[in-house]
Amino acid sequence: MLPRISLVTAVYNGEQFLEDTIRSILSQGYPNLEYVIVNDGSTDGTEEILQKYEPQVTAVIKQENRGLYAALNAGFARSTGEVMGWLNSSDKLHSGGLRAVGTVFARFPEVEWITGRPTAFNQEGIATNVEAIRRWSRTRFLAGANKYIQQESTYWRRGLWDRSGGRVDPSFRAEGDFDLWVRFFRHARLYPVDVLIAGYRFHPDALSYAGRQAYDRGCEAIVERELEAASDGKSLKLFRRVNGSMLKIPIAGRLWRRMVMRRLYSMAGPDSPPIIEMTSTGWSFRERT
Repeated sequence: MLPRISLVTAVYNGEQFLEDTIRSILSQGYPNLEYVIVNDGSTDGTEEILQKYEPQVTAVIKQENRGLYAALNAGFARSTGEVMGWLNSSDKLHSGGLRAVGTVFARFPEVEWITGRPTAFNQEGIATNVEAIRRWSRTRFLAGANKYIQQESTYWRRGLWDRSGGRVDPSFRAEGDFDLWVRFFRHARLYPVDVLIAGYRFHPDALSYAGRQAYDRGCEAIVERELEAASDGKSLKLFRRVNGSMLKIPIAGRLWRRMVMRRLYSMAGPDSPPIIEMTSTGWSFRERT
């Protein structure tokens, strides 16, 4: 049986793209979907759109504006599914994305969180970018090589969520997903799945797009706090200092990025799980390369 997937969308004044996001979810036809939408105090036409689709979703929660992560926490507190994830109100699922998620978790009970190929849509909702599959590793993530895990394509089991604190930290403005990944990595390996699950829509009002430098600074502070308590924190801090120094040198920095950092994204490391891929007989683990 396919696991119940709890998917949450938090929206604040998202009338421009919200309907496209909702349609991408409802059109999946996933038979065991729990879809919760949280209207975080919108003052535009969001309410009218939600009234239109309310009969087709599990729940619509309305609250005063408290921020993205507080809204997500309200949605997840209402949810019951074994598998969890969220999709922001401007982003979209790819066709068959939820079935891919559900069948992977059904096939591999030992897998606790997954992420698909990073993809992007333009403002018109057209898929414009599909990136190569990446090899994920806690060590490299904290070192700075595996920094950007696409939230839209990432799903996890409720047990991992509970062990990691059971919430997204609402004190963050945009880097709450990064903080959640840091906590997940304390307990489980992240499995890459060679499939298209969802994509990020590039538009000027997106949180991480509008404040990329502030987002990066916030992520760096999260990693520094994590390394203070980590057993391998000293060695990772050393690598991060070397990496930062190399990237500041014009020619050497380009060579370092190409020869070192890019290879760390694509090659399997000691703590990298295998890639999950679809074969003629179903989902299987790809041998390490």
